[in-house]
Amino acid sequence: MARGKVQLKRIENPVHRQVTFCKRRAGLLKKAKELSVLCDAEIGLFIFSAHGKLTELATKGTMQGLIERYVKFTRGTHPEAPPQPLLLDAKEESNVLKQEIQKLQKSIRYLFGVGNKTSTMDELQVLEKNLETWIYHIRSMKMNIMLQEIEALKDKEGTLTEANKYLHAKIVENTAIHNLVQFSTDASYPLIIQDGSFQLYQ
Repeated sequence: MARGKVQLKRIENPVHRQVTFCKRRAGLLKKAKELSVLCDAEIGLFIFSAHGKLTELATKGTMQGLIERYVKFTRGTHPEAPPQPLLLDAKEESNVLKQEIQKLQKSIRYLFGVGNKTSTMDELQVLEKNLETWIYHIRSMKMNIMLQEIEALKDKEGTLTEANKYLHAKIVENTAIHNLVQFSTDASYPLIIQDGSFQLYQ
């Protein structure tokens, strides 16, 4: 049975979205490696997840070497292109940071119900995305703590099991010694008849 065509739009469920991302990322990396081997191609690949996690692949050499080669190639192809500034000046960077702080403060006020409730749709979508990211990180931390507790309980269980075996062996050993001592002390001396009289055989 043929698979249905997947509609290309953002997956709303965060769990399904994360699972799909992991599967397709693995498939993309596999295809890139296969293309490199089959066609002797040099491939460099960057993937940033929605949470900012970086995945990179350099099929030959290092990623730094591929980037340097790319920069040299693009400079030779477009010599007239002026170099773009990588950093904003201090004033612009300060303004950007102030805007980000204002957005965060507004989001926090809205979360606690003390805002003026005049947020735009874009602001609400950003807030929703941030909430999904926070929930994902909280659940990840919760899962890691639970796994650590499970491992600690397993270690404790192993220790208690070994201690139980040791104590059981000691109990068996002490019981055997006690029975042996009791048998030797409770043993009666048999009587024999010799010359028509009873004598104690020792």
